[in-house]
Amino acid sequence: MEPRRKTNREQRDASIGALLKAALGLFVSKGYARTNVEEIARRAGLSKGAVYFYFSSKEDLLYALFEQIEEVVIERMLATLSVAGPSARAKIAAFINGQAALGVVDPDRVLLLILISLEFNGKGGRIEDRVKDIYGRMYAALENVIQMGREHGEFRDDLSLKEQVAIIVASHDGTFLEWHRRRAEFDGGKLVRALRTSMLAGLSSRTPSHN
Repeated sequence: MEPRRKTNREQRDASIGALLKAALGLFVSKGYARTNVEEIARRAGLSKGAVYFYFSSKEDLLYALFEQIEEVVIERMLATLSVAGPSARAKIAAFINGQAALGVVDPDRVLLLILISLEFNGKGGRIEDRVKDIYGRMYAALENVIQMGREHGEFRDDLSLKEQVAIIVASHDGTFLEWHRRRAEFDGGKLVRALRTSMLAGLSSRTPSHN
């Protein structure tokens, strides 16, 4: 039997998928500014014209990746927090464990968000605004959890809520970057355990304050 030909829709989906995969890999390894459309097309096994058939610009490719990132990083995080618990400590632990799982199954999308946030910080424009929107949803979700922990006496309240969340996100991003840079040096499970232990100890109401 002859192999079934792909439908136009299947071919379109396959081409878009190949372009997004190629762009993701290049944006992470080289940076957005240093990647050009020709490289994306070549890695995807398509022509440059095919890129512009599906996407009007390199920026539109990045925006399509942002849609995936919001689904993978933010929507899954919100779903995880909604079912974790009942304590705020359990929710924070679930957040860390869920993000760690992404480091195994889908690290490049998380890394792209972090790297683009650094590359476009302070530049203004649509890309920086989009990154801020995604991070803003993460900040808001974590602020709700920390506030709940404060109200229930689980977490300390002698520090600014905004600054506590900033430290959590900084630890999250920094751990991803360390895993990316020095993966061969770490046991993933031990690294996650160290992050979880350090984060919960810092948040705990039993932790003495130091000025």
